[in-house]
Amino acid sequence: MNEVKEALRNIEQNYKLFLQQQFTFIGALQRTRENAHDMIRPVASIGQVQSYMDHHCNNSTDRRILNMFLNICNDLSKLCHQLETVHSGNNVTNGILERCKLLLSHSNDLSTIRAKYPHDVVNHLSCDEAKNHYGGVVSLIPIVLDCMKEWVTHTEKLPRHVLYNTSGGSAISEKRARQDAPARAAISQTPPSVRPEAQTSTSNKDGVQAQGNMHVRKKNLNDTENHSGKLKGPWKPPGRHA
Repeated sequence: MNEVKEALRNIEQNYKLFLQQQFTFIGALQRTRENAHDMIRPVASIGQVQSYMDHHCNNSTDRRILNMFLNICNDLSKLCHQLETVHSGNNVTNGILERCKLLLSHSNDLSTIRAKYPHDVVNHLSCDEAKNHYGGVVSLIPIVLDCMKEWVTHTEKLPRHVLYNTSGGSAISEKRARQDAPARAAISQTPPSVRPEAQTSTSNKDGVQAQGNMHVRKKNLNDTENHSGKLKGPWKPPGRHA
């Protein structure tokens, strides 16, 4: 979310610079429309401005200001796609994003949109310019910026578990995973006292000792049998013999 806010601030700064040159922008549109012999219809789409710059622009000043407008529109479009990766979406935020993407489409008709207070871009035009030629194109950027600010406001009110970072993973899950990592590592490590090698060594030692004890018992048994074997003939009780 912080990356989104930073990107939005950067676009706003660029737009402030552009806004200071609105008369230059209108002059560039006027001259390129004349060169294109397209003085009747209004400037109603981003694609139309792109065409004027590519095919009917004769000086560097006009090209610079038209390109500045197109770059801001392109940055806003990229930010729209970035917003989709930050938030999984609900009815409100998805509706805002869809409107932004529609407004920023190169073929979308902008002739009927108008930026309202506190924006005064339309007020800087003459009545004819505002109504018939440039009211929509100068209103595009401030309207989209307002929509994106509205998106941020709604998103910040949502539960944190529905927020995602720009790489697509759950920010909360990642934080919890980092916190749980030491515990998982401790559990996964086998204590030295019960290592498989130690268990094997102990088993072998016990086996050797058991075999030794059996050998000793067997030897004692043999010695007893040998000693008993020295008695010859049947045993007779003491007393008189017939």
